[in-house]
Formats: sequence, structure tokens, C-alpha cells
Amino acid sequence: MQLHTIGSSNKKAKRRVGRGGKRGTTSGRGTKGQKSRSGHRIRPAVRDLLLRLPKRRGYKNRPQSEKPFIVSLSELEAKLKLFSGEKKALEINKEFLRELGIIPPSYSGVVKILNGKIEMPVSIRGIKLSKSARENIEKAGGSIITDWRGLNTDQHGINTNENKKLPRKSA
Repeated sequence: MQLHTIGSSNKKAKRRVGRGGKRGTTSGRGTKGQKSRSGHRIRPAVRDLLLRLPKRRGYKNRPQSEKPFIVSLSELEAKLKLFSGEKKALEINKEFLRELGIIPPSYSGVVKILNGKIEMPVSIRGIKLSKSARENIEKAGGSIITDWRGLNTDQHGINTNENKKLPRKSA
């Protein structure tokens, strides 16, 4: 032991940082919390979302297609008796059916007209039709308004023909 090797008694030993638990401070991990612990890993949010989905089992999990609101031609003609004095063909669309009280005001789904008898000439726009309903309307002097593609669309251009799909718009 020599004089120059003796440390001063009033100076505390320097802390060696980042040497693991209880020996140093936080090793560059910040303070407390999940990220400061060893083996920390945050679960991906996608995993939690996937776990919330129901298991895909059986025929019950197939996507449900919306059932159309059914209107018969005879029911429609009974409501249209109010407009029997008008000479030109009435244009029938979803809004007009709402005003007549045939479909509920809050209903925004598909409307389909099925068979029945009609003597008034009417023009149909934006409503699906059965073959017999289409024939009866045309026999009474009515028409089905289609767009340039030959599809029965409503005033917003939404396709109501279930068999044909709209072509994609080019950008």
C-alpha cells in the first residue's frame, strides 16, 4: 500500500450505470413501465382485433344479403287511385313510394315490385321488378326508365338491377 493508491475517504464511489438490476440505473430504458422491463413486447393491435371476430363455422356465418321490401302491383294501383285524373304516366321511385306510405320513411334498402294487375300507365325508376310485373306495366302503357347502360337505376345512378354490375369508372 502506497500513498498514491489510497482513495479519499470523503468521496463516494462512482455508480457504474447500465450493469443490470440493482447495480446501475436504467440502462437507457427510461423509467418504469412495460418498455423498461426485460422481455418487453407490445402485442400487435391486429391480434386483439382478430380475437374479437367470431370463428367462421358453418353455413350461418355466410354474409346475409339484404331482403328487398316487397310491393305488389295491385297494392300500388290501389294507392295510385288518388292520381287517376292525371293524363301523363306517373314516375314511381323510392321517394314517391315513401310519400304514398307504401314503404317506411326510414327504409333505405332495396324495393322490389312483384306481380299483380295494373291498368294505369306508370314509369318506374330505381326499383327492381319481377318479369310478370314488368310485362304488366308495359301492357298497361307504362315504361321502365333505364340509364344509358340499359340498367334500371335510381336518380342517383345506383344500379338496382341485380343481374348486371356497373362498369368501373376510369380515373
